[in-house]
Amino acid sequence: MKGLDYEYKAVNLLKGEQSNPEFEKINPVKYVPALVDGDVVVADLFAIILYLEDKYPQNPLLPQDLKKKALNLQQYIKENLGAEKKLPWVQLHINKGFTGKDEWCNFYKVLVFDDS
Repeated sequence: MKGLDYEYKAVNLLKGEQSNPEFEKINPVKYVPALVDGDVVVADLFAIILYLEDKYPQNPLLPQDLKKKALNLQQYIKENLGAEKKLPWVQLHINKGFTGKDEWCNFYKVLVFDDS
């Protein structure tokens, strides 16, 4: 859609490929999708869209009009992070036992506190 060259690698969730050590190095919490752009790893669809918009502004995915862009982002957040989505998210992570929390903390500590 943005006209970028990329290599697609399928991750079969039914076969548990998100738990393979190779994918876990990319995304410790084992969520898909994940984007690798050089030394940058982005592991959330919303974050991937925002990253691609900022780094590669050609062929925008979001409206250029700020009001329309804000309304699009607002709708996305409402649909994906609204109250009706919170309970299933909480239940999923309680059931998983927050197995990836330490990995995420270490992952974000590097991202947030890395001075390079």
